[in-house]
Amino acid sequence: MKDSNELLSRADLDFLLHDWLRVGDLTDRPRFAEHSRSTFDAILDVCADLARDRFAPHNRRSDTEEPKLVDGRVRLNPDVRPALDALAETGLLSATADHQLGGLQLPRVVHLASAAWFAAANVSTYGYAMLTVANSHLICAHGSADQINRFVLPMFEGRFHGTMCLSEPQAGSSLADTMTRARLADDGTYRLTGTKMWISGGDHELGENIVHLVLARTGAETSGVRGLSLFIVPKFLVEDDGSIGERNDVTLVGLNHKLGFRGTVNTVLSFGDGTHQPGGAAGAIGYLVGAPGEGLAQMFHMMNAVRLEVGACAAALGYTAYLKSLAYARTRPQGRTPGAKDANLPQVPLVEHADIRRMLLAQKSYAEGALALTLYCARLLDEQETAPEQPESARAGLLLDVLTPIAKSWPSQWCLHGTSLAIQVHGGYGYTRDYDVEQHYRDSRLNPIHEGTHGIHALDLLGRKTSMQDGAGIEALDEEMRRTIAATSSLGPEVSAHAADLDRARARLVEVTRLLHAHPDPVTRLANASLYLEAAGHIVLAWIWLEQLIALGDRDDAFARGKRSTAHYFRSYELPRVAPQLDLLASLDRTTVDLDPAWL
Repeated sequence: MKDSNELLSRADLDFLLHDWLRVGDLTDRPRFAEHSRSTFDAILDVCADLARDRFAPHNRRSDTEEPKLVDGRVRLNPDVRPALDALAETGLLSATADHQLGGLQLPRVVHLASAAWFAAANVSTYGYAMLTVANSHLICAHGSADQINRFVLPMFEGRFHGTMCLSEPQAGSSLADTMTRARLADDGTYRLTGTKMWISGGDHELGENIVHLVLARTGAETSGVRGLSLFIVPKFLVEDDGSIGERNDVTLVGLNHKLGFRGTVNTVLSFGDGTHQPGGAAGAIGYLVGAPGEGLAQMFHMMNAVRLEVGACAAALGYTAYLKSLAYARTRPQGRTPGAKDANLPQVPLVEHADIRRMLLAQKSYAEGALALTLYCARLLDEQETAPEQPESARAGLLLDVLTPIAKSWPSQWCLHGTSLAIQVHGGYGYTRDYDVEQHYRDSRLNPIHEGTHGIHALDLLGRKTSMQDGAGIEALDEEMRRTIAATSSLGPEVSAHAADLDRARARLVEVTRLLHAHPDPVTRLANASLYLEAAGHIVLAWIWLEQLIALGDRDDAFARGKRSTAHYFRSYELPRVAPQLDLLASLDRTTVDLDPAWL
């Protein structure tokens, strides 16, 4: 049986939640008044044990025995459903929901920390729960009381599962080119026709029903985001008494076979192709969520929640890969140190070699930094929703807006790189299926792609989030970094040096951001947006590491020394990447703009 500390570090989670983010302070607010540190810790204990005992054991099997289509039905690893049922029995699917919906009103930051255990243990199985929770919260925010009773409560109980249906074969990430249509019927429901692609959890038999949230066009427009509305389209219709009714006209067309993340079935779905036609109606029956034409805005409620979860999943995968490569490096004898010339001397563990320690420090800096960033963003969500004063809530929302593209993309990029280093630490064995790290790498490779590619989030950050409200978002972020820097004046030379390096980098970021925003040509301005995202991300992570240094105080045990060494690594090895990237951005280089595709 695996130790849960092979998945994540409980000591690190406790430090991040309690010593740094001070989540106990949230219990002073009415929404969280029934909680305490003991309830938070108990929930983390339950999740760690459940992840270890019910999710981790079938992680490899879900990878090697990927979903299959047999006689029109999806066949999954049989261990998936018991794990999800066990998760549902804890009540954690409704952990952050209101009491009146059966929820625990758990802070989002504690929920995200709890969820990280499942992502580290078996991200494919956890993917079903992650989508279901995000789906249900969107309906709670924008749906009717009947929709909540009919669809959300069964999802909270684990009887129904949820999806999001955005992409289409001809459109990919370009939602403006959505072609699925929704026609109003006489009974007030809608009839949907169209095809959706890349639908995770799109068909299976893990529960009684699947609740699809589908973007479809209700207006006369054939392109653009105007006219897009959001619909609940269940696999099976649900009667007024909650019982399962007829099969809706949602047809499984095929499965997508993936590099990794294989245990989460990924599908092509056809809506309204006439295969089932409940009640003889033409088209899949759908229920409008909210008002017509607001579908994309509503869907962003779910997408932004999932983006933060993707960042946390990336961090968790990077974390478990780091811990496994660390354990391997400590136990695998190989070679001798450079000063040992006698071949008769015993071999030393890999961890004794400086280059191995460099790779382990890099992994540690990415994984621990990424986990800290995503938890910080979840703490902002709690602040946005429960701060006692409106200005505090608004500021948290502003910071969250500008940090979300980074919190999704930076962990996805750099924890993937960290997992690659975990393979390297294992050497040839890492490239085999004898060890877990090769699967972690393949699973991680999805994270820079789904829920908005790296390039899409780069365009969002530079093109929208840093320019919104006349630059209020980047200004708020800069103020937070300067506040942290100012708090280091009496904390010793190492912390002061980190603060000084961060101060130079953040000032340069603000300068280059203003220069880019002032350029009149959007093509040139956004040509190197991905470099901007990477530079901004590294600066934010240097700030996150400085925050952790401050939170350590005068603590001087092995944990604190490891944190300080990792922060030093990030400042010395990683932060210097930023300067040439910002110089290139400031030059407004047009290499990619002026390139004729014929030259490639």
